[in-house]
Amino acid sequence: MIGTIVEMLGFSFMQRALLAGLFVAILAPLVGSFLVYRRMAFIGDTLAHVAFAGVAIGVYMREVVGLSGVTPFLSALVVSALAALLIQFLSDRTGAYNDVSMAIVLSGGFALGTVVISLTGGIAVSISQYIFGSISTVSWQHVRIMAALTVLVGGVVAVSYKHLLYITFDESAARVARLDVDLQNSLLVVLTALVIVAAMQIMGVILVAAMLVVPVAAAGQIAPSFKASVLIAIVLAEISVFSGVTLSYTHDVAASGAIVLVAIGLYAATAAADRYVA
Repeated sequence: MIGTIVEMLGFSFMQRALLAGLFVAILAPLVGSFLVYRRMAFIGDTLAHVAFAGVAIGVYMREVVGLSGVTPFLSALVVSALAALLIQFLSDRTGAYNDVSMAIVLSGGFALGTVVISLTGGIAVSISQYIFGSISTVSWQHVRIMAALTVLVGGVVAVSYKHLLYITFDESAARVARLDVDLQNSLLVVLTALVIVAAMQIMGVILVAAMLVVPVAAAGQIAPSFKASVLIAIVLAEISVFSGVTLSYTHDVAASGAIVLVAIGLYAATAAADRYVA
């Protein structure tokens, strides 16, 4: 096994894929922990579908309109961030419950993506790598972006940690304490959008939401506190990414699917361990 890992790391594209994946394994549980404990896990799936629309718009602008400066990554980032704020607006201003607002944005985003794709004459080949993920296309520039986002998101969470924690477990009390709950909620959904878009090249928009939820759910089975849960979730996510990428190399399977399956296996293991200990 050690020889296989050394061989795998001898390839530059595997180095890039693994590094990018390990950054995703930090980002996703860091943000996903707040989402899961606030019962907002569905938002990851919602923004992933909206990111699909953003990718389609980027491909259309580049290939049909001829704007070479517009990339699918950039357009997905902008569209997902706007969608995240729209979800928060619908939830706060229209009285719609979170699941209703997210369902509206999810269906609307996916519908927009299919319409834009049809305008390009069908599904472009370049879109598939964003839908299903493609470790071979990860560049060093993408790795640097992931590193910068990890520092940025980690710093924002560290600075806002107490407020986010307060709002996560008692939003009503946070409002009474005159915390700017709306601002913190908007911050959280925008951070989620950043993570979704950053991770989609590795995981694909279909499976990226799993990394926000599954490691956190697994950690919740055995963690004694919220802070411990975040740390354990990151460790489990790192194990999932490393194992999934290695399985992808050794068995020629999709890395994104392998990563998620390993994460689900770890969830089953922690659930069984919790039940056995209890």
